[in-house]
This record gives sequence, C-alpha cells and structure tokens, in this order.
Amino acid sequence: MQIILAYLGVVLIWSTTPLAIAWSGQAAGFLFGLTARMLLGTILAFIFAALIGKKVIWHRRACTAYLYGGLGIYGSMICVYWSAQFIPSGWVSLLFGLTPIFSSIMAALWLKGELITRPRIIGMLMGLAGLAMIFGSSLAWGMPAVLGVCGILVSGMIHSASAVWVKRTRAQVSGISMTVGSLMVATPLLLITWALTSQASMDEAWASMMAAPLHTSISIAYLALFGSVFGFSLYFYVLQHVEATRVALISLMTPITSLMLGHYLNHEVITSNLIIGASLIIGGLAVFELGGRSLPKWIPFRPN
Repeated sequence: MQIILAYLGVVLIWSTTPLAIAWSGQAAGFLFGLTARMLLGTILAFIFAALIGKKVIWHRRACTAYLYGGLGIYGSMICVYWSAQFIPSGWVSLLFGLTPIFSSIMAALWLKGELITRPRIIGMLMGLAGLAMIFGSSLAWGMPAVLGVCGILVSGMIHSASAVWVKRTRAQVSGISMTVGSLMVATPLLLITWALTSQASMDEAWASMMAAPLHTSISIAYLALFGSVFGFSLYFYVLQHVEATRVALISLMTPITSLMLGHYLNHEVITSNLIIGASLIIGGLAVFELGGRSLPKWIPFRPN
C-alpha cells in the first residue's frame, strides 16, 4: 500500500509541475527559476530529513547513486525549463511520455530482469502513435517549437538513463537520503551555470522576482517543496521498489492531467486530435502494463 500511495503521489506531483515550471520562469528567466527552486529545495530537504529523523547515508555506493541522480536532475531539468519557454505546459508532459521507450531499451541493456516483451513493444508503439498524432496535427512547427520538442526528448533520455543507473547501483538508501544527496550534486552545478551564463546580477534578478505576478513566486516555492523534496523522495522510493520501466509509466499517466490543468488554468487549447492521441496513449499504457509480466507487479527490488 505504501508503494502504491507513493506511486500515486508522484503521478499527482508530476501532473502539476509542467504548469508550475512555465509560471516560475516568467520573471527572471528559466534558469533563475530552476536554480532558485533547487537551492530552496535542498534547504527544505535537509530540514525534512531532520524532522523525520532520517540520516543521509554517505557510503561509496550511495554517493555513486547520488552522482547519477544529481547529474540526471541537472541535465534533464535544464532541458525541461529551457523547452518550456517554447511549448505549452501540457505538451511538456506529453512529450515526456516517450520516456518508457527510452527506459525500456536502457533497462534491457543494463538491468537483468527488465525485458522488452512483444506486448510491451505494441504498447509503446501505441503510445508513440498517440504522441505523434497529437503533435503532428496540433503543434505549430516553427523553429522555437521544434527546439522545444527536441529539448524535451533530450531531457527524457537523460532522465531515463539516470533512473536506470541509479537502480543499477543497488545503493538501497531511503528516498529522502537519495533526494538530499542528488540535490547536493545538482544544485551547485546549477548555481555555477547560472553565474556563468546570466547577464543579470543577483539584485536585478531578485528585483524582477518581486515585480512578477504572485503565482510566479508561489510556483517556485511549490516546485521546491513538492516538486523537489516530496516529488524526488517519492520518486526515488518508488524507483527502489518497482521496475525502472514501470516507474517510467508515470510519464504516460501524467499527460492527461497536465493537459487538463493547462487548459483550465493556463488557457491552453485541447483539440479533438489531442483527445484521440490521449486515448491512444492510455490504450498503449494498458497494453504495456499487461504485457510486462516478467516480474510480479509490485515485487520489491532485489539484487540479481
């Protein structure tokens, strides 16, 4: 039951983060919004770990997992935040639905017991067809949109590779420990990147934040607490107990809720082609799930 609740928690948080990401970059730029989120998230993660009495583990295998996790956060989040400037928030989640394909291929190469069965291939192709239909008919293929799409695809590949390699380390550390360790890798890298690339001073960036709409600051705080601390903690907890390919299925559930949130809260258009494509994605998810019976559905991860 704990695994199921954690899984649903990740689905809920990931459904809301694309819209929050779009809002958080409206003031001082996407990189400032991302860096502020991760810096605040790192502080909150330490506080949360202390409140629940969880020590951060620092043995060699754990540090290796933190490195893979942190590099994954750094690379994938930069790509997502950059791409969110050019495409609607709902499309960010939809494009991330391709990550099960990347994860399945990578897990088959790097993890024993992670199999690509024929039904899974059919399910992935159905999901891919749904995504292709949605974007082939509704995306205005200008160069900014094309760059945004490519950025999300790169982000998905980085995210999938990071997830598989974290699982491969078999570090067996708690979700909050994994979150703190990964953020301690990603946050300094983001601070250095922002310092090297930003043309605005910290004072100018802060002044821009103060002049921004209230939902921009709220989005950064929400992403720091829920998107970073709770979201990553639940994600790493699920990752340790569920097959990497099944964790990636979250990315096929969240597009629907993200599209609805973008439509009602950000006035993003939902067309008939979007509905048909979403139906294909759900159907592909069902086939993918029922076709992957090489291991029991919720079996705890154990070393091979």
